Amino acid sequence: MATGSRNSNRNSNRCAFCGSQFPQGRLVRPPGQTRGGICFDCVRELANYVAERGGKKKRDEGGSAQPRANDRVELADKPPPQRDSESRTLVPREIYSSLDAYVIGQEKAKKTLAVAVYNHFKRIRSEATDPDVEVQKSNILLIGPTGSGKTLLAETLARSLYVPFAICDATSLTESGYVGEDVENILLRLIQAADWDISRAEQGIIYIDELDKIARKEGVNRSITRDVAGEGVQQELLKIIEGCVANVPPQGGRKHPHQEMLQINTKNILFICGGAFDGLPEIISKRVSSGSAMGFLAQNQERGDKKANPVAMFDLVSPEDLLQFGFIPEMVGRLPVVAALQPLDREDLIRVLIEPKNAIVKQYQRLFDLDDVKLEFTGDALEAAAERALTYQTGARILRHIVEDTLMEVMYELPSLGDIGRCVVHGEAITGEASPRLYRRGGGRHLTLKTALARSRPNQQRKSA
Repeated sequence: MATGSRNSNRNSNRCAFCGSQFPQGRLVRPPGQTRGGICFDCVRELANYVAERGGKKKRDEGGSAQPRANDRVELADKPPPQRDSESRTLVPREIYSSLDAYVIGQEKAKKTLAVAVYNHFKRIRSEATDPDVEVQKSNILLIGPTGSGKTLLAETLARSLYVPFAICDATSLTESGYVGEDVENILLRLIQAADWDISRAEQGIIYIDELDKIARKEGVNRSITRDVAGEGVQQELLKIIEGCVANVPPQGGRKHPHQEMLQINTKNILFICGGAFDGLPEIISKRVSSGSAMGFLAQNQERGDKKANPVAMFDLVSPEDLLQFGFIPEMVGRLPVVAALQPLDREDLIRVLIEPKNAIVKQYQRLFDLDDVKLEFTGDALEAAAERALTYQTGARILRHIVEDTLMEVMYELPSLGDIGRCVVHGEAITGEASPRLYRRGGGRHLTLKTALARSRPNQQRKSA
């Protein structure tokens, strides 16, 4: 009886037209009715259909066919605008170009992602035309140091493909029944990103960060201690990564009996996992040195170069290495596409500052422009910022902090200095040896922030007097 009751509750929250499942309160129902209903998308489609039929009837009767202002119904709660690319599968070159507009470097990783994503969505479309041949899903594993662009690649992919996207930190997950977050909450975030449209969420992208942190712990005696945040989480993730119908609590948190559930099929959800994998280069190097990869590494010079740069060893990673790192065989098998990212060098960091569509320098220039001030960065300022970022060894992630730290005092005082029209950041400002140079709107010599403040005080005192 309990099972039948739960099924009845699920059916009562399905749209009577499209059949999609929605949480309580997301269906349009007549007053007093608790079952059935119509979702917002179908309401809009029905209203448009009625409006068009009404116009046709008037034309047939010789009446006016002019549409009324309220003939087209637009709801505020609607999915993002569709575009032509959604009616076809973007080819790898198009996917690569969209990634290239935001992500600097990592050409090999971008090509790997472009091909994997193209094959993934091609696979989804092929199921409708040839259901006899089932193509397995190719989830993706991104391996690379912090700040190399793993999360940015996943975010850019989702934005370019116009699909729902959710991010989860694997370190927050625990096995069901233990303190922590259940893996089903990842799916809840995706459903929320899809505006509670289950059918859209079922073709979304989920990025699981810090996957390396749930590797099986070394030295754990599994007969005594259960690894609930390591191997236990891997087992839980397997269910949704390989594809299943999952029950998701709409309010999040732990599942409990008699709770209303959302059902979502994860078969066509693309999972992208990422991590820094500290210690993996040593495992790879040990395998390569032992000669077990002699057939794969025929070029001794290439092998020597990669040994000299431990992070470059990521290019040589094999399933055997991931198993030794602490992943269970089933998890390794569910992540067949592996893309290695390399650390960003000085030139890459300079490009990150100025080249992407949402480059850090462009963002701050826009902020200063809103105060009618032109912001400029000299070449030596960009070089100094890149050099300073390299000392932190956190990749491009630290660049925003460096620029923010350099401009903090200027941004604090600038709105009070009405006569400043230009701000130039040079190398000494980045290193903290001097402040950015300020120029008045009428021209003249540059001022330091301290000088500009000193000159503005008499004017402010005269105004107050």
